[in-house]
Amino acid sequence: MSARAVVDGPFGPLTLTEEAGVIVRLDWRALPGTPTPLLDEAARQLAAYFDRRLTRFDLPLAFLPGLAGDVQRAMTAIPYGETRTYGDLSRALEVPAQAIGQACGANPLPILIPCHRILSATGLGGYSAPGGIETKVALLRLEGAASLLI
Repeated sequence: MSARAVVDGPFGPLTLTEEAGVIVRLDWRALPGTPTPLLDEAARQLAAYFDRRLTRFDLPLAFLPGLAGDVQRAMTAIPYGETRTYGDLSRALEVPAQAIGQACGANPLPILIPCHRILSATGLGGYSAPGGIETKVALLRLEGAASLLI
C-alpha cells in the first residue's frame, strides 16, 4: 500500500499520495492507503483552503521534470485569487501557449499546484478534473477570483 490520505472536499473525496517525503499526486477519488504525518498536514491544509482559511500551501511537492516542472513552478507563483493566461505563462517561459496547456493538463497535483488559475485569452480554457470547467469555476469562486470571469 502507498502512503495515502483521503480528504473530503466540496467536490467529493480527494486522495493525496506521498513518496519519499513529498506529495506526488492528488486524485479526485478515494484510494486506499496509509496516512503519514506529512499527509495529515496536507489534509489539514486542504481543509483550511476549502474553508477559506489558507491561501498558500506550505508542503513539499514533487515537481515534474523539464518544461512541465517549470510550468508547475510558475503556477505556484500565482497568488490566491488571481489568474494568468496561457499566453502570460507562454511569454514568461518563452514556449508556445499550447505547451503551457499540455503541462496544465498533465499536472498531477491540482489545487496544490493551482492549474485552475490559468485561463485562455478569451475565456476559461480547459480543466481536466471531474466536472471540468464547473470545477475550475468553483475553485476560482472559492478564491474570490470569480469577478475576473465576468
